Amino acid sequence: MEGLLRFNEWLSGMVWGWPMLLLLALAGAFFTARTRFVQLRRFGDMLRLTMGAFTRRKNTAPGEVSPLQAMTTALAATVGTGNIAGVAGAIALGGPGAVFWMWVSAFLGMATKYAEVVLAVRYRQRAADGSFYGGPMYYIRALGRGFAPLARIFALLGALAAFGIGNMVQANTAAEAAAFSLTALFPALTEAPLRLFVGLLLSLTVALALAGGAARIGRATERLVPLMSALYACMALSVVFLHLPAAARALGDIVASAFSPRAALGGAAGIGLQTALRCGMERGMFSHEAGMGSAPIAHAGAQTDDPDRQGLFGIFEVFADTIVICTLTALAILASGVPVPYGRAAGAELTIAAMGTVFGDGLAALLTSVCLVLFALSTMLSWSLYGERCFAYLTGGRAAALYRAAFIAAVVLGATMRMEAVWALSSTLNGLMAVPNLIALFPLSGEVARIARHI
Repeated sequence: MEGLLRFNEWLSGMVWGWPMLLLLALAGAFFTARTRFVQLRRFGDMLRLTMGAFTRRKNTAPGEVSPLQAMTTALAATVGTGNIAGVAGAIALGGPGAVFWMWVSAFLGMATKYAEVVLAVRYRQRAADGSFYGGPMYYIRALGRGFAPLARIFALLGALAAFGIGNMVQANTAAEAAAFSLTALFPALTEAPLRLFVGLLLSLTVALALAGGAARIGRATERLVPLMSALYACMALSVVFLHLPAAARALGDIVASAFSPRAALGGAAGIGLQTALRCGMERGMFSHEAGMGSAPIAHAGAQTDDPDRQGLFGIFEVFADTIVICTLTALAILASGVPVPYGRAAGAELTIAAMGTVFGDGLAALLTSVCLVLFALSTMLSWSLYGERCFAYLTGGRAAALYRAAFIAAVVLGATMRMEAVWALSSTLNGLMAVPNLIALFPLSGEVARIARHI
């Protein structure tokens, strides 16, 4: 078991090493140039379109879900535990400057996500029941018959990754958080039954959502994502506003230590520029998933006949996930004054400690645990759709019930078992999804550029 764990960690390190980070950054820079900085040029349009979608519900264009529901489904998969624990880990290992490089990854990722969503809508296909199916496997196949094996490889990776990063890892995080806060409040309770109860509750919720297909998942995420995001944002903003002078200094530290972390931190833990850059880029890309190819599966079902407009929702997805929510977490940690263990691994406990400076340790742990459970649930709902669509592509739509049953059972398993090996394998599969996706994105960049410049 120990040998398998070490191998998984080594493989995950290889997949998420400098070659992958540079490739994803290159893709973002490439599409930023090809779309003439669409994330800046159309930023106002993106905000107006997204904010307006919250009040305009009726849509007669073909598709399964509204453009907003498609976006919230994709956003539900990216706004997750990484926004709480991942940001804390990036700051601890890479210093405040890691946050700056998270911003850079998000800026570049907006263009990549725009390209993915545009192509997903452009090359989606209508099924016999009138629903739309799309995503990387469909635009990979659009390159020609010789690329069909590559499309199947992506679908296989997506179907498997859904069990890890989109299911068992999330269930484990939610069960652990719930058990931690409840046993602290009620010492008579024990951890194992609580974890099982949370796993069963989550599996029931996922089962009900899966039974209703993409439309029910879209309706659920349309309500869940704004609720959980607002709850967490209010918590983080409370910390920031009550430590406002320190928050202003934290912004300066983020920029200063992005380029000379040793000078800004006084050489703490020997953090250098390379470490800050890698931690920030890696955590940022892992959070917003631009280039991974997952979000286009959700956007392909949107009720729209305009790939460009749906692409703007993709830009907002990255903006909300990394620029807004991850930044709020970072400012709360850095402004709160809690000691950061620079050079050592850290997670949700650092974020909870920061929240505790305002809400008290007990309430902070409870509220953060609620957010973690909601974030994990929303991620599972989205990845259940991603995994099922990838599985349907591989099987021609057959045995969908078998995949759903396995996915639901995996929720309970993930909530109750040790997850070290699953964590490493999950991140590996998630990272490998980017390879066939990027292979298709570059040749199709001309189509993206044409659509982006038609305004």
